[in-house]
Amino acid sequence: MKALFQNDTWQEIFGSIQKNRIRTIITMIGVLWGIFIYITLAGTSKGLDNGFEKAFSSISSNSLFIWAQQTSLPYAGYKARRQIRLTTNDVDVIKKKVPSIEYVAPRNVAGVFGSSGGNVVKGSKTGTYAIYGDYPEYIKIAVTKVYDGGRFINQADMDQKRRVAVIGERTLQELFEEDENPIGQYININNVTFKVIGVHQFRQGGGFGDDGDIYIPFATYKDLFNTGKYVGFFMMSAFQDADVVEVEKEVKLVLKDIHNIAPEDDQALGAFNLGEVFKKTIKFADGLTFLSLIVGIATILAGIIGIGNVLLISVKERTKEIGIRRALGARPSQVRTQILIESVFLTIIAGIIGIIIGTLVLFSINMATQDLSDFPYTNPTVPIEFIFGALSLMIVLGTLIGLIPAQIAVNVKPIEALREE
Repeated sequence: MKALFQNDTWQEIFGSIQKNRIRTIITMIGVLWGIFIYITLAGTSKGLDNGFEKAFSSISSNSLFIWAQQTSLPYAGYKARRQIRLTTNDVDVIKKKVPSIEYVAPRNVAGVFGSSGGNVVKGSKTGTYAIYGDYPEYIKIAVTKVYDGGRFINQADMDQKRRVAVIGERTLQELFEEDENPIGQYININNVTFKVIGVHQFRQGGGFGDDGDIYIPFATYKDLFNTGKYVGFFMMSAFQDADVVEVEKEVKLVLKDIHNIAPEDDQALGAFNLGEVFKKTIKFADGLTFLSLIVGIATILAGIIGIGNVLLISVKERTKEIGIRRALGARPSQVRTQILIESVFLTIIAGIIGIIIGTLVLFSINMATQDLSDFPYTNPTVPIEFIFGALSLMIVLGTLIGLIPAQIAVNVKPIEALREE
């Protein structure tokens, strides 16, 4: 360690670099390129990971949707192509027979899937919007944000069939005056008066809902649209430790048993498993991170081997110089330390430059993509522990690769070295 702080050591290192400037720079570029590739790939994969998490942030990552379709097989005396209709009675059976389910939210909707929406009037302003009949559990699955001062539907609204509504941001802009507080005011939905109790914030990227949607209690929707006990579809979320794919299979089996559907009929019930999609997406991002790690380490290793080659050539060219130092009393450990310091120094300098360039590239990518709301990409960063880990690996590899030329230098005999021309 003493040699690290001696002027002679650094004079010799810089002197060697000066003599072989072009060759040293080209070799350092190999290490620089390796850490640059590692930083940019790791940061890019992290940006995708962050983007996917943001895209799914408006809904539970362990959720699924199930709706009824037509049967494709005859069963229990029923003919094929029978239209299945889910009901509110299914909820208790599902919760009882599928313990992995945390929340179930039956939903009805008017204004999507080809159905006519609700005609909404506020004073002299009017518009047509999608009207959803919801349970209070919906907000626990969809993670809907309601602006301060308002609230979402609660159980009392359901029990008392209150005529209350949670409107969307676009609904607020189109039906109310600027800076007008909608909470506590009234709107007409299909000629029925509803009190506005909240405004929900539309979270771009969630891939679910619209900023004009209006939510009313499921029980109130049932009377307004005369849907009775029937349900358009179920939103469900499983506990975080549950296998969402298995949960979907269990729920379908329960519904098939309730509605006399053949167990092997795969067309009677439609489903979209967001939890499965989310897990596949996260695995994809993790795979990119692992790939960046492998590619980066391999490229760094190749660059460091190049530094080792340069030092081998340097030792060969400095044979006579090393022999003179040995003849003047330089110990083998001093010669070895000299070569190792040079190896580690070149490696660290190249690595730091690569990290700086990689960081600048990630910053540029972030600036170019931060306004792309439809692209699942945000905040491409590399965890600081990854950077320190890469630097530590470079120091270790730089030391190991420097041992080869260092040992060759130590093995140089002073008499033979002085004969070198």
